[in-house]
Amino acid sequence: MMMNLFSSFDPSSNLNLSLNWLSTWIGLLIIPPMFWIIPSRLSFLWMKIVTTLHKEFKTLLGTHNSQGSTLIFISLFSIILFNNFLGLFPYIFTSTSHMTMTLGLALPLWLSFMIFGWLNNTIHTLAHLVPQGTPGILMPFMVCIETISNIIRPGTLAIRLSANMIAGHLLMTLLGNTGTMLSLFMINFLIITQILLLTLETAVSMIQSYVFAVLSTLYSSEVNYVNT
Repeated sequence: MMMNLFSSFDPSSNLNLSLNWLSTWIGLLIIPPMFWIIPSRLSFLWMKIVTTLHKEFKTLLGTHNSQGSTLIFISLFSIILFNNFLGLFPYIFTSTSHMTMTLGLALPLWLSFMIFGWLNNTIHTLAHLVPQGTPGILMPFMVCIETISNIIRPGTLAIRLSANMIAGHLLMTLLGNTGTMLSLFMINFLIITQILLLTLETAVSMIQSYVFAVLSTLYSSEVNYVNT
């Protein structure tokens, strides 16, 4: 039972190779045709989403010349969204349910932000450890708290995304495994419940990719304070 329950999170294929990780790049097959075929509602919708994200990330970053800066976060949003959404389809591996994938995205970004901030905006980065208006007696404690908060950022980003993807898939798997033990009436009720859960998971896949990208943008804006 436990093996079947978690088998959907196993990246190994029948050849005992981790070939299921290749599904991470399925989303790249979707994007190019949108720019070559006759414009459709789907391509118009995607460009509308990208434009909206660019404006919002530009506001968060607070820079006048942030086209290149927003591009990396829009790309981050896209790859997470494609993996989350495609993972809802049968027999497609959800790579964002693994810490290997999510931490691999969060940790390099966080390291680059920290290195850039400490090397280029050292005074502001130090000042950020003590919130404005903090009483003098509490400053040492606030420095410890803010330091720990900064250190655990990549972990919280990775765990939040992985946990949300795992929870939804496990719930749908658990309910699906009970189908053989239910009556005809209860099976109809189960199908309706699964459809509602699938709708919820579709929304969660979009929300979590947006949250990951927005938080990464906010972390970047903190170290770019001097350049705003």
